[in-house]
Amino acid sequence: MEPAQPADRVPADQPSTGDQPTVDRAGGPGVPQPQPHPARTAGEPAPPAGPAARSERSPKDMAISLLVLLIPIALVFALYRGFLGGDEPNTVDPAPAFDQARSAAVFPVSEPTGLGDGWRTVRANYRTTDDGATLRVGYVTPEGRGLQLVQSNVPPERLLPAELTGEGRPQGQTDLGASTWQRYTARGNEQALVLLQPDRTVIVVGDARDNELREMAAAVD
Repeated sequence: MEPAQPADRVPADQPSTGDQPTVDRAGGPGVPQPQPHPARTAGEPAPPAGPAARSERSPKDMAISLLVLLIPIALVFALYRGFLGGDEPNTVDPAPAFDQARSAAVFPVSEPTGLGDGWRTVRANYRTTDDGATLRVGYVTPEGRGLQLVQSNVPPERLLPAELTGEGRPQGQTDLGASTWQRYTARGNEQALVLLQPDRTVIVVGDARDNELREMAAAVD
């Protein structure tokens, strides 16, 4: 007869059954076991391989996105330039400034006549100071350059340095119509034509080319 076995001892030859839970010998009881991924159904797309696959965009996709952004911007820019005159300078009516200078009657006032198409007046004012009075009218020439017409009874020795800066230097004479004008350099790349008369000084100055300077000078002579 075999000796009695303890109540909590499992006989060595007792087989384990499928109904009994398995125990992780490494982790011990209570350690959760990894669960297998659920099987994909037919037609379900495969998950991305990793973070790089989720965030990566092809150059073609990026080009299409950029094109979608640029097309509205290009349309707005074309509308601004073509229909709203986005590149056109704001023009003003110089008549009030000329009328004010004539009413003051402190020097003869000449308004340009006979200018070709494309000349635009962008500013005009008449001012008086202790030295005298000055009429200034600014233009944009047909070639898109800046030019200023100055008429004043301020003494030339004070007017010329103020209008041409200290860089103004005489460069000789030129005949325009019945008058002889003096050529001067001015600030930067500007040049000037100056008409010295007993009761006024006329200055045509700007970065316009010589032909446009001469056209303005002839228009006020």
